[in-house]
Amino acid sequence: MKIHEYQGKELLKQFGVPVPRGFACFSVDEAVKAAETLGGKVWVVKAQIHAGGRGKGGGVKVAKSMDEVRTYAGQILGMQLKTHQTGPEGQKVNRLLVEEGADIRKEYYVAALTDRATQKVAMMASSEGGMDIEEVAHKTPEKILKVFVDPLVGLTDAQANELARGIGVPEGSLAQAVDTLKKLYTCYMETDASLAEINPMILEGNGGIRAIDAKFNFDSNALYRHPEIVAYRDLDEEDADEIEASKFDLAYISLDGNIGCLVNGAGLAMATMDTIKLFGAEPANFLDVGGGATTEKVTEAFKIMLKNSKVKGILVNIFGGIMKCDTIAAGVVAAAKETHLSVPLVVRMKGTNEDLGKQILKDSGLPIISADTMAEAATKIVAAVN
Repeated sequence: MKIHEYQGKELLKQFGVPVPRGFACFSVDEAVKAAETLGGKVWVVKAQIHAGGRGKGGGVKVAKSMDEVRTYAGQILGMQLKTHQTGPEGQKVNRLLVEEGADIRKEYYVAALTDRATQKVAMMASSEGGMDIEEVAHKTPEKILKVFVDPLVGLTDAQANELARGIGVPEGSLAQAVDTLKKLYTCYMETDASLAEINPMILEGNGGIRAIDAKFNFDSNALYRHPEIVAYRDLDEEDADEIEASKFDLAYISLDGNIGCLVNGAGLAMATMDTIKLFGAEPANFLDVGGGATTEKVTEAFKIMLKNSKVKGILVNIFGGIMKCDTIAAGVVAAAKETHLSVPLVVRMKGTNEDLGKQILKDSGLPIISADTMAEAATKIVAAVN
């Protein structure tokens, strides 16, 4: 789960990380009122969407008068903001963050994230703040510093000091930088985040350290422990079909291809998509019905896949372990009838009650194409679509 920048800053503030004063706004008038409340001579008007690169797309503006606040808020609210993370279709801006300007002397990048390779928490820092960290990693990887934190010990003063000195924080600001890094780590751990990123963390003209951006991703498996974070969820930022799928306990992710995939098990789903690509086509989705699929779940899965106008065929690939093949077969037949399926359907199933499942498909009278291996299934669906 992702949240907006202003929500991330609320979390950082709760853990003692200094952030600018600001207000979330949903209208131009609210934006002007926010600037008036903040006072000062400079304000930043920021689009709030779940994507980076907003400044490059025209979603971040510095205003030096109330008229400019009103103008920029009017331009950004409702715009279809396109960045390298939104894709070509962009993302509609429904809310803004208006905050006080900052006296920026230097920008840094800092983040805490889960590192599966070491089974520790990676604390990253770079002197190249404000830029796409992927670009920095590609062009100048030596400018990204990392320390790996044992979660039983936590981020030590020595590790935080190593990072702060390594990215060039001046001596007079080291203590606050170390404190900020330790508080970022604590925030990351206590909220069950998978990513807590500040880009940029700035050195102010007076030597202070402050977070002027915030990006958080959370482990969805831990959200039951954090109703206050669940309350931050913005469904407008999520794929409508993925939201619908979650209501039926289906793991669904939209992709760009034209072959819908219905599979039980995440690993088999990944392998199925790879096989489709191997035989020259592209999957239209990742869809894992899990081990407890029912006829209703399979029917809903078909409905969701077929909402995508790009889907020209469906491949069902089932391994019957806990999930029995006959249950899936009955679900497939019911789904095909209810949705008046008009695109080619290839079904490959192996495992528990395999023969019974195949007989159910055969007796259905529907033009279902059977396959015995993954290669055969992929070959047949690609041929049928083409």
